[in-house]
This record gives sequence, structure tokens and C-alpha cells, in this order.
Amino acid sequence: MRCLLVASVLAAGLAGTLATSTPPPLERRGDADIRRSRKTMGFGPEHPHAVFRTDVAQAFQPAGFRASEKPHPFEIAKSFVKTLMPEGSSLRDEVDSSVAFYVRPDSYVDKNTGIAHVYLRQTVFGIEVADGDVNVNVNVRDGRVLSYGSSIHTNGLPSQLFTTQSDSEHVQDKLCANLGTEYNSRWSQLRQRIESLHPTRPDGQDPLTLAASDPAERQRLDSLATEILGQVPQLFSSNCDRLRHASSSAITPQSEEENPLSALLAFMLHATPSSELASAIHSSPRKYLDGMMLTMAHHLHNTDAPASPAFEIDGVPDATDKVRGRLAWMQVPKADGGEMSLELVWKFDVPMADNWYEAAVTYSEPHRIVSVVDWAADGFVDAPVNFVDWFAPFPKEPPTEFPSTRASAEYLVHEWGINDPSEGNRTFQYENFDALASPIGWQVVELSGDPATSSKGTLSFRNTSTTWGNNAFSHENWEGENAWVTNYRPEAAIRVSKDADGEEGERAVFDFTYDPKATERSESMREARKYINATVTQLFYTTNLFHDLTYRYGFDEISGNFQQHNFARGGKGNDAVITNAQDGSGYNNANFMTPPDGQNGRCRMYLWNTANPYRDGDMEAGIIIHELAHGLSTRLTGGPANSGCLGWGESGGMGEGWGDFLATTIRSVKDRVADAKVAEDGLGEPRDYSLGAWAANTDKGIRNFLYSLNMTVNPSTYKTLDKPGYWSVHAIGEVWAEMLWVVEQKLIKKHGFSDTLFPPKPYKNGTVPLGDFYRETPGGTLVPKHGNTLAVQLVISGMKLQPCRPSFFDARDAIIQADEHLTGGENYCEIWNGFAERGLGPDARVDGRTPWGGGIRTDDFQAPTRCSKGSAL
Repeated sequence: MRCLLVASVLAAGLAGTLATSTPPPLERRGDADIRRSRKTMGFGPEHPHAVFRTDVAQAFQPAGFRASEKPHPFEIAKSFVKTLMPEGSSLRDEVDSSVAFYVRPDSYVDKNTGIAHVYLRQTVFGIEVADGDVNVNVNVRDGRVLSYGSSIHTNGLPSQLFTTQSDSEHVQDKLCANLGTEYNSRWSQLRQRIESLHPTRPDGQDPLTLAASDPAERQRLDSLATEILGQVPQLFSSNCDRLRHASSSAITPQSEEENPLSALLAFMLHATPSSELASAIHSSPRKYLDGMMLTMAHHLHNTDAPASPAFEIDGVPDATDKVRGRLAWMQVPKADGGEMSLELVWKFDVPMADNWYEAAVTYSEPHRIVSVVDWAADGFVDAPVNFVDWFAPFPKEPPTEFPSTRASAEYLVHEWGINDPSEGNRTFQYENFDALASPIGWQVVELSGDPATSSKGTLSFRNTSTTWGNNAFSHENWEGENAWVTNYRPEAAIRVSKDADGEEGERAVFDFTYDPKATERSESMREARKYINATVTQLFYTTNLFHDLTYRYGFDEISGNFQQHNFARGGKGNDAVITNAQDGSGYNNANFMTPPDGQNGRCRMYLWNTANPYRDGDMEAGIIIHELAHGLSTRLTGGPANSGCLGWGESGGMGEGWGDFLATTIRSVKDRVADAKVAEDGLGEPRDYSLGAWAANTDKGIRNFLYSLNMTVNPSTYKTLDKPGYWSVHAIGEVWAEMLWVVEQKLIKKHGFSDTLFPPKPYKNGTVPLGDFYRETPGGTLVPKHGNTLAVQLVISGMKLQPCRPSFFDARDAIIQADEHLTGGENYCEIWNGFAERGLGPDARVDGRTPWGGGIRTDDFQAPTRCSKGSAL
């Protein structure tokens, strides 16, 4: 290896001596000048088992179909691919259990040829085999498989899941060793040619050095080097030159050796064209790891897309945008040169100035690159580069003057607490002016933080008459793209009218029809889009009220809430929620992206094709609230700058459960008020609730059980998580939400309930009146008086107390601690009894838990001794 490194150094010197091209332009980054150079990486394992066959022996008739039936060509392909597993293979017995195949969404039927081009990908244990591809070409007319190509894994399953396979070949090492051998051979040839032209001098001076000092001879040597070395030096430099850095660098602390951040940083050490940055990563990896931030993507329920990104990473050195990533398998030859084995990897999509890499890096330390493809084709890279100076923004002074007083806007919407169109009609509701939560209302933006303008400098505000304000930007996103600033938004009419207090004024009125009709299927989308003004208005209204509600319970600027302007109250601004109505990227779902504080959250709401006319998720408040709650829980758990604390297992499940709990609590208020009027005890019992029932067009909704106190209706306990169907974060979340629902009812039984979750509006000086909402402790702390408001307060306060990646036990204990801090522990037994009723008593435990599921849980239905029967309700 020493010889190889010497050759590398010599060749680098030779290239520097002989180069005649113009140096690349400089790029300015503050005070640092960086020379841009184009390098590209590209390698991966060979697949000796890959085939392409055009001689399919006979027409394929998939099992389960009669000869008279005409199955869809995608179904034919899905059935056909199972036959590609070798007869007698142990893996063939695993098909449909541990091993599966899914049809990629880019499959299509070519109407010109009548051939269906079906692309499938293999999964093992639910994780995709990134290079386990099959393409099946089917004659649509007769269902015959014309040809197919396959590189699927057909050998045994891995013996260990979350470790680097010790018997796997080190792909990059082997390829670079071969390349180094070739490099040394060519260098020797070049050296011999040079020495034949310039024999060794008697004085011992190096002929190469002397030859390079002559301009004419330098040009001759340059041509000679190109002739003999070819692209080998560039290939070695791009793909292999930093292996010595990687092999000796302690990039990964032991506690983070299975962290995608460290794997990505190991990749960037190789990928960056800047040798200075590579050296800095090598010498100070901790500095760069601390600057990288992981963001999880949340979905309302599971999808059938194993290849969809599972996370995004910000702050990656030399990346031009967020890096997307996920877990995957790659097929790697065994070190003995035998059959292929599966290697667990982190797959990354890495955008850079001159490259866009698709890379696979081993899951565990030592992180090695298994495969890398550059999506950017080679071209000229020496075009002029603009000089850009980056300056840190100056701190803004607190605003001394808000926009001129205006009348509150008016919205024709389903009032807060009405979950969906089946529960009530739309009415006119007024914009919420709250001196704490929204001191300038919802229809105002500060110009320097307004994405629609380029105004900078003096602090100033502008009123808007569309769904664009300090807390949220709401609009259509029919194309399903990431661009949003110029997307369509409804424009309010300006009318003179009186508000609820009888004050007359000129106000923005969002008055739009919502009355979709049943149509032919082909017209369903067109019909839904007719009412985009109404649905965007509803989304804007619900998002703003959720902001104001959670603000009053503690989700404020300093704790990482979502606002463009933070009124000098701390935290990072410029992160109002981007809310997409009728997002074109999917159906029958919703999702929310929560980056760290200071970056816009993004909520995607979809149409549901579960009924005719389509149901619009923007019209079901519970779905919106569930999604927005992801932003709440992610920002509050582990701190607003850490978005990676609720990524998987019980932590990720609770991220789903908090959303369900808040949605259910909010919609239950009006029902409890109505039921209490006829209840003998003036309190009544809570109803049972679903989630997503209206949008999904099913009474049960999209969860396994209704949220209910009745153990027959909802039998969930902590041990329920042991069941096979409860590895999903959504199923885990159901159990957590049910526990919180039971705890809340214990508190309501003791303290009664409030007919509103909103605290009294503060006076202009910021003082909050007690009203019938709070009681004040001797220390001056305001405590919600009623069980439902107290439950919301304790849950949100508990999020701030609990650790990053909390377990059920951690979150339970944080809620108990929040009560201890707020009330002196006066609800200790109510809270414990609620959790114990669903198996999460003090002696509950789990053995053998994995990051995603599994383990054996033991329920404990007993509260602590001090809460023995008779001590508390």
C-alpha cells in the first residue's frame, strides 16, 4: 500500500506540474476563497446472477386466476416474479412473509405498443433491496410475459439484521485495490518512458523535475501522461484517494455508530471536491456531526411505498440542499468470492454543486461506501461563478409599531370543535386577536420575513386579504410539488359589517361555497377543485386556531413554535406552517414535515377518493389537528433544534398518539356540553370517537378501535404492543392515545370540564384574567381548573420534560412530574390510576425491545400503594 500512496503523491505532483488548463474560478463564502473542482464518483458491486431473458417458454397464467379471466398486467407481473425464486431455495418459502415484491409507481402501459412495462422491487423484512429490481414486460392483449430482467436476491436471509456482515466483501476497498494496481502499473510505464527520453544525469538531478522546467517539454510530457495514464488518476482521485482518511478517522463516536448522520459524514469525506473540507472532517468530525440535523417524515397512516424517503438531513457539509435517506439492503459479494449476501445500508440522495449522488453506506461502523451513482452527467464545469458574500442577519429590535388597526377578518367555515361536514353546517367565524398568541392577528405579515416580497431593513408589516399570515401560508398544491409561494389562494371580499361585539368596520370576508356533487369518476377531481376556495379557507382557519390554542398552553416562540415573526420573544422565526390543500402528491392520507426551529413546517392535506364526491381532508379538523400536532410534539421533545427525537418505536408511536389525543379532546368538548345538560350528575360520560371516519367514509375510521372507556370497545393495554400488527408507529400511537384519553377522563371526573379549551384572552397589558378557567396558586401560577384543560396542559408540559426518544414510561413519568410541578401533585393518583387501567402501572416492563418493535411486555394494572382503593377516584 505504501507504494500505491507514493504513486498517488507523485502523480498529484506530476499533474500539478504539467497542467496547462485555466484554473477554475473562485467562489466566495464570506472570507474564504474556495476553488471549485469537478469530481464524480461511481462504483458498486457486480451482480453475476443478474439476467435478462427474452425466451420466456410459455404464456404465464398467474395462480388464482381462471383461464377465462383477464387479470391486470401488474397482477400478472406480481405473480410472475415469485416464480423467479429458485426451486428448492429456502428463500422461495419466505415469499409473502419475510420476502415480498411491490410494483413501483412508475410502471405503465404503452398504449402505442400494447405492452405493460412493470417495474417491481424486492423487500426483505419490509426493507427494500435497493438493487433487487425486476422489470416484466407483459402483452396487454393476451397477458403473455414477453421478457423480463431480474437482479433480485435469491440466496439466504441475513443471519443478523442490524450489523455489518463480517463476511461481506468491502466493495470500495476491493475496487480501489484493483484500480491502484492498474494505476501503479501505468505509472511505472510512464516513468520508464520519461527516463528513456531523459536519462539520469551524472549530477543526480531528477530528470522529471528538469524536464518539467522546460515549457515545451512540459507540453510533451503532458501528452505522454495522458496517453499512458488515461483517466486512471482521475478515477483513483475521485473514488479512492481518501480511503486512507476514512480508515484512520474516528468519525463515529461509539454511541452513534448506527446513526445515519455519521454514515453520511463518512460519505461526504469521500464526495466533497474540497480537500480542505475533507481534512477538516477527518480531524474534527464532531464539529460537523453537531451541525447536522435529522428530520422525520410523518404520515397519517402507513403507505405501500417502502422506497419513499424516511428522513431528511440538514446541515450536511458541501450539500446544496437537504439530503434524503432511508434504510435499505444492498447485495454484496461474500469476501470468499462466493454467493451474494445482503448488507444493510443507509441510502442517501445527496445534492451538491456539481453532483447529485445516490449513495449506499454500510449501516454499522466502520461506515464503507457500498454503491454510489452520480445523477449528474459529466460536462463543462469551468463556467464563471458568481461571487456571493454571506452575512449573518443583524438582530431585529422589538416592534414599536404594529399595522394600523383593522377589523377582524371573517371566515365561512366549520366552527372550531365541529370535526367534519357530517357534524354541522358552516358559519361565519372571526379572526382571533390574542395579545399573546397572535397579537397582530392572522392576516398580517412582517415584510422582511414575507416570502412573497424582497423587502428588507426597517421593520414593517402589511395586511393581507388572502390566506397568508404570520402563522400559516395556505394554498392549493394540485401539482404536488415543493414550490408553494406562487400557488393559488382565495382572495377575500372587502365588506363593511359588524363583528360579534357590534363594532362596525371594513373587513376581509372569506365567503365561499362548499357543495360538491356526485359525478362521473372521471370528473371527480374537477368537481373537488371547484371548491378550493372554501377548503383552503378552512385549512387556514383551523391551522391558526391550533397555533393560538397550543401557544396558550406553552408552545410559544422560545419553545419552537411556527411563526414568521417572533416579536423579539426568542426562538427562531421564518417558520410559519406551509399548508397544502388538495396536495397532488397522494390520496387518502396526510403528512407533516418538522424541521428544526427556524425552518417552515410543511403540512400536506390530500383528497380522499373514498366516496363520490371525493372527501377533502381539509374539511376534517381531526386530520389537520393530528398533523399539526406532529410539529408540536417534535419541537417540544428534546428541544426545538432537534427534530430526530420521535423517529421510531414507542417514541415515534407517541408522536402519532398525541395527535389523536388532541384531535379527540378538541372535538369532544361540544358533545360533553350537550350530554351534561341531560345527565343526572351534570357531567355524563364521554362518547366513543373515531379518527378519519368522515374522510375515509367508514364508521370505524382509520384506527383499529374507537377511543373509548369501554374495554370491550377498545381493549388496548400496554401489552397490546406485543401483537404483530403493532410494530407500526400508528398502531403504537393508538395505545398511547387511549391511555391519555383514560387519564383525561379521570381528571374530568375529579375537576369537571370546561366548555372551551381556550383560556381567556389577555388584557392589552398582557395580564390574563382568571375567569372560570384558571385558579391561581399561592405562588402566582395559573392552573387550569377543569379536567379537560388540565389534561391538555399536563400533556404539553410533559413533552417539554421528557427526554429525546422517550419510552411510554418516560412520557408517563413526565406527565406525573408536570402535575407535581403545576399543582403540587394533587392529581398523582388520578394520573396513575388512568395509566394503570391500561396496563402502564409502575411495575409494567418490556424485555428485548428493538428500535421499531418487538420485545415482551408485561402489564401492571395496579397504581402505587399510596393510591390504594378508596384513596382516589
